[in-house]
Amino acid sequence: MRWFNLLKRRHRDQRYQPVVLVTGCSSGIGLALARLLWKLPQYRVVITLRSHSLGKLSDAGLTNNERFWIQQLDVTSAEDRRRLINEITQRWGKVDILVNNAGISYRAVVEHMDSATELLQLETNYLGPMGLIRLVLPGMRLTGRGKIINVSSVSGMLAMPTMASYSASKYALEGASEALWYEMRPLGINVSLIQPGFVRSNSFRNVVYSSQSALSQAMGGPYSEYYRHMSPFIEKMMQRSRTTPETVAHTILRVIRTENPPLRVPASIDASVFYYIRRWVPRRLLHPFLFWCLPGSRTWGLLYSQKRG
Repeated sequence: MRWFNLLKRRHRDQRYQPVVLVTGCSSGIGLALARLLWKLPQYRVVITLRSHSLGKLSDAGLTNNERFWIQQLDVTSAEDRRRLINEITQRWGKVDILVNNAGISYRAVVEHMDSATELLQLETNYLGPMGLIRLVLPGMRLTGRGKIINVSSVSGMLAMPTMASYSASKYALEGASEALWYEMRPLGINVSLIQPGFVRSNSFRNVVYSSQSALSQAMGGPYSEYYRHMSPFIEKMMQRSRTTPETVAHTILRVIRTENPPLRVPASIDASVFYYIRRWVPRRLLHPFLFWCLPGSRTWGLLYSQKRG
């Protein structure tokens, strides 16, 4: 009789429907995850995107219903973040699982960065997610459960030339998430970093160049070779990747379903490879080797270099 009761309890319908909030759902990983969650009635879901992208969801067959809620959010706006969390709290009590997926990528060497684009990069990829985390933590802490899932990148493990600002934002997200993991462990709240590498998608078309980097590419200059080689290289790596937004979305879903997921979760083969390379190869050998592997790196800047032998 006891075993029968245990089996009966195991197959009892789940009454608890976690509230999942996912940001950045207009395309790519966010849209793929939204489509997965649309089919799963055991979750109440809030997906967000910028107002000008709302029309994309109707094309994807996603609409509002009693457990699926589409909301506008500018993740860089503190007022927008507070409004969203207040509305979710009024409707469903609190956020149980937060997936910080929204992000942008600016392409520029360090000398071509400007404060406006660099701040927007950090606000979108780091400051905005951290602001949302601070808003949802009190509710999670009071119930003693919850999940914070931050979508990072291989660029948060190893930086690449012409992507310093993007890497800086992802390194910041990784560092804060690691500290948060320690802080939340005694409170029953899980913290995980999803680390995709190259993903086969058209997201490379959404890369934004700073005004100086765009001018350098058009007019030539000390860094023009960097851009000329790196942009096609990254595009080629993405097109050849076996990882798609859907495979990364399935990885995130597994983390949502796992009772105690790990802090770092590689979401592609190359992410796993880079993890072990970074861990086992000495730094004094690692970076010269990676520089040697970059396309055309041995000729970068030769016409402008004042390097002494």
